Amino acid sequence: MTLPLPDRSARREVLLDAADRIVQRDGPAVSMASIAAEAGITKPILYRHFGDKGGLYAALAERHTDRLLGTLREQLNAPGTARERVERTVDAYLRVIEAEPQVYRFLVHSGDAHGQVLSFLNRLSALLAIGVAAELGLQRGSLRAEVWARGIVGMVQRAGDWWVDAPGPTRAEVGRELTQLLWGAYAAAAGAQH
Repeated sequence: MTLPLPDRSARREVLLDAADRIVQRDGPAVSMASIAAEAGITKPILYRHFGDKGGLYAALAERHTDRLLGTLREQLNAPGTARERVERTVDAYLRVIEAEPQVYRFLVHSGDAHGQVLSFLNRLSALLAIGVAAELGLQRGSLRAEVWARGIVGMVQRAGDWWVDAPGPTRAEVGRELTQLLWGAYAAAAGAQH
């Protein structure tokens, strides 16, 4: 008796799971050969499912950035004070880096994942701009909300880039410093509104 083969989308997910395991181990040094070996297939099968290395890396990056965006959206929308939301969201971002540093390195340092990472940063910035506008009582799409959102995203990302390889500081310490920096601007702007 032969077992039915999984459909194409299910097989693709199995291959992405194998790629994920290798990325978690090797980070940006991952290769198509190591992914194929992990999946127990040949490289041409990977190419058949993803087109090329760029297609596979883009699919894997999309998987991780979509998950991270969902996590950050939950933190931004959770009840609490503005400061608590800032602190929780920064911590959630740093927690992902801490839990999967090789995945973070893969996303940031793999040229083939660049498009998905840029898309993620744009989606996060747009989401954050809505939150900034609401927190500060500004019109949606206001210059301040748009600029601040992109500045915040860039600042937290660059701090994360440094922290993933920095010896010493804990997630809590980095998160506290980022929150303090962000909260100073928020508090001043909120105070000026009243």
